[in-house]
Amino acid sequence: MIRNIVRKFLFPISILVVFIVILFNHNDKIFPSEHDDNFINNNAFNPEDNLTEENAVDELIVVDVKGEIENPGIYEVEHHFRVYDVIELAGGFTENAGSDHVNLAEKVHDEMIIFVPHEDDLDMELIVNSPASIPGKIKVNIATQEELEQLSGIGPVKASAIIQYREENGYFNTPEDLLNVSGIGEKTLENIREQIQIP
Repeated sequence: MIRNIVRKFLFPISILVVFIVILFNHNDKIFPSEHDDNFINNNAFNPEDNLTEENAVDELIVVDVKGEIENPGIYEVEHHFRVYDVIELAGGFTENAGSDHVNLAEKVHDEMIIFVPHEDDLDMELIVNSPASIPGKIKVNIATQEELEQLSGIGPVKASAIIQYREENGYFNTPEDLLNVSGIGEKTLENIREQIQIP
């Protein structure tokens, strides 16, 4: 009789124990312990997460858009942009732009000058076929008064003279052409030779 009683209660108890064990293992998978390797790996701090925004800022570059553009000026763009992207950002070409002669596929770089000439500009080919702007150098054929004044020994008067000369005589083909500008001699040319880009 005692044996029957034990059997009667042992079976439900066994079922309960098995149920508890299964439930415990199931919860352990859903809520892993902090000591579980997968839990640690999946929740580990990744320092790169906080660098995403900083990297995005570092990848921005500054370009100067001039000439026949709807909204010329200084633009901060992403490093992978092409000339086409920058021109679109600046509102596109004007009706008089020599757009067919601009390399829209060229990759932009920091401190780059994008110059779009007038379609009737007789000296357009000089600009179109010139190499890309070299960082740190000033293209005297398209530089503004302020940019020219950044050159060694070039003040407001000489900068104005350079602009006046190229407007009256066309663009400079060699650095020596600058000697034709009033107020610029051999010494001045040697001082700025490494700072300029022609064409």
